[in-house]
Amino acid sequence: MNIQESNRIEEDLSLKLFIVISRAFQSIKKRVEEDIKCYELNLTEFAVLELLYSKGDQPIQKIGDKVLIASSSITYVVDKLEKKKLIERKGCLKDRRITHATITSEGTEFMNEIFPKHKRAIQEICNSLAAQEKSNMIDQLKKLGYHAYAM
Repeated sequence: MNIQESNRIEEDLSLKLFIVISRAFQSIKKRVEEDIKCYELNLTEFAVLELLYSKGDQPIQKIGDKVLIASSSITYVVDKLEKKKLIERKGCLKDRRITHATITSEGTEFMNEIFPKHKRAIQEICNSLAAQEKSNMIDQLKKLGYHAYAM
């Protein structure tokens, strides 16, 4: 096999890998969204609520980076979760320009109830892979993601 053939095979494999990853992600995301919808939340609302549940109070301005949503959407999502009484805004005592989002006691109770169910749903989605396969895939996808980010 010459260098051109080898390069073409690499290109074809890379394209196929991209397509497989994209389709797998779409299928997984669809199932996760269906699970979250059962709790009368959308994916973005759940992501913000889960962040506050797991990591505690967060500056509203930083939430978008942490849950991978546009900062322009954060205020809308925070407003919706606040109307549902799951989170609240609190001003920062050290810097009045900063406002934190905080999970309420109702929000904590809600997450205590639904989060274990959500984890089981994710586990069911990933059930076709053995533990070692999951671990290997995590390592490989991180490697791919870090490489793409560094380009």
